[in-house]
Amino acid sequence: MTSDIVVVLCTAPAAAIAPKLGAHDLARALVTEGLCACVNVLPGVESYYRWQGAVEHGSELLLVAKTTLPYVEAMQARLLALHPYEVPEILELPVAGGAHAYLDWLRASVGGASAADA
Repeated sequence: MTSDIVVVLCTAPAAAIAPKLGAHDLARALVTEGLCACVNVLPGVESYYRWQGAVEHGSELLLVAKTTLPYVEAMQARLLALHPYEVPEILELPVAGGAHAYLDWLRASVGGASAADA
């Protein structure tokens, strides 16, 4: 089964790097602006990566955002505008299926307030 649901993974620093946002503020902005239904913020991510020819290490938070296909492009553009990294990790993963009630809530929540919230 294929669906229109997309999970977006993005790592970010816990604290803001002015004038850009930290992980919790990024999550709040994406949900508040209706670009996704939910963002989980997972602590304790230790990243090792190659940057400008050197192997780097950093502590980050992982954002797991759930959205719908029509909003993925706008959400990515917003992440790029608000994110403090020069090249942020943004990965889009299609969702094959899930609990029908959850998927219905997710679809209803993207783009604005959910009818369930009224």
